[in-house]
Amino acid sequence: MKKKCINDVPGESLKGKRVLVRVDFNVPLDKDRNITDDARIRASLPTIKYLIDKGSKVILISHLGRPEGKPNPHFSLDVVAERLSKLLDKEVMFLPDCIGREVKEKVETLKEGDVALLENLRFYKEEKENDEGFAKELASLADIYVNDAFAASHRKHASVVGVAKFLPAYAGFLVAKEIDVLSSLLESPKMPFMAILGGAKVSDKIGVIKNLMNKVTTILIGGGMSYTFLKSQGYEIGDSLLEEDKIEVAKEILLDAEKKGIKILLPLDIVVANKFAEDADSRIVDAKNMPEGWMGMDIGPKTIELFKGELKGAKTIFWNGPLGVFEMEKFSNGTNSIARFLGELDAITVIGGGDSASAVRKAGVADKMTHISTGGGASLEFLEKGTLPGIEVLEDK
Repeated sequence: MKKKCINDVPGESLKGKRVLVRVDFNVPLDKDRNITDDARIRASLPTIKYLIDKGSKVILISHLGRPEGKPNPHFSLDVVAERLSKLLDKEVMFLPDCIGREVKEKVETLKEGDVALLENLRFYKEEKENDEGFAKELASLADIYVNDAFAASHRKHASVVGVAKFLPAYAGFLVAKEIDVLSSLLESPKMPFMAILGGAKVSDKIGVIKNLMNKVTTILIGGGMSYTFLKSQGYEIGDSLLEEDKIEVAKEILLDAEKKGIKILLPLDIVVANKFAEDADSRIVDAKNMPEGWMGMDIGPKTIELFKGELKGAKTIFWNGPLGVFEMEKFSNGTNSIARFLGELDAITVIGGGDSASAVRKAGVADKMTHISTGGGASLEFLEKGTLPGIEVLEDK
């Protein structure tokens, strides 16, 4: 999939131009509004610095949290402007709105190499509604649009798809890298290609499983979604997470895989608990016969060895979704063991954002992965459909 990146624009054409950059500054905040992880801000620094160097006037737009279409001081981007100023070692002008006369006037004062960050887009319901008037207002601030927010690119929002109707639209470096890496998984993966899929729900992964079924040699399934697959085989799963309405789908996926000669590995043993809590009583049981009143919380030691034995032969691995309730120390062993094992392999390892990205960071092996996607939902949708709404609208090469 070939889309134009911002460095495809001749440098002299960027000088003095107002460039509207959709970034993903949806960072986690504590109750006192301290940023607890600035990885998302750092991820867009290459694009921002490039535009500064080229003498552009950089106008950054983002959402933060879920303010439900109205101003909410807790979700103001003012704290992000402060952090970004430190990271760039340069003052970032923060504007307390994202549209309107005052914003236009302030943007007019920007000089070459200046950076402004506008207030949270989602303070307006029109952002999520992809309202054309709102998109036009945003577009009126600039000469060029850049999408560097991969994690928001599966959303048909005004700042993601609407603005591109009114301005020449390019990928930032972050989005360009995501397109390259994820496209290569679909178009030319080194074989054998294996996928590890976890997380809570089968329903989130149906599309991606069906599409990957034509690409991979093996799919390893763990986490909450594995219990629906086990149930579809007639096994008892106690009080484990179950999507009753997806039992037939799970059955069909397993039959389809068998027909296509794709190996699907389900857990052999499970760490179960008598309640959903860190201090729960727990034990390891056979995956085919979980006790009544107990719930699956992690994959067991036999499953960890089964998965490792399979992954050892992989040349390409995609992982999305933890293999247990990894947020609780007691039930993080499966996820951590597989994360650390991937760090030792001589293979292309692509981590599909979200909780999987947190898991490899927590296991201390993030630097050993080939690529960690910045978008969980976006990476899954890309692997299902081969494109995203926010990428479709960018200029073709």
